[in-house]
Amino acid sequence: MNTDSTASQGTFAVVLNDEEQYSIWPETRAMPTGWRHEGFTGSREACLAHIDVVWTDMRPLSIR
Repeated sequence: MNTDSTASQGTFAVVLNDEEQYSIWPETRAMPTGWRHEGFTGSREACLAHIDVVWTDMRPLSIR
């Protein structure tokens, strides 16, 4: 079982879906269906900081 401290350790990837919504995903796990690697990897905190910079319009692509 993961605790908050162990779940936040390791390397994460910034992932993006077809609606251009961002999330993070552990590098050690298979990519979930419907998501693709955005190109940035790092710590959980670094990935979330990257998303804060690049995700400027949070509306799904289909309604922009």
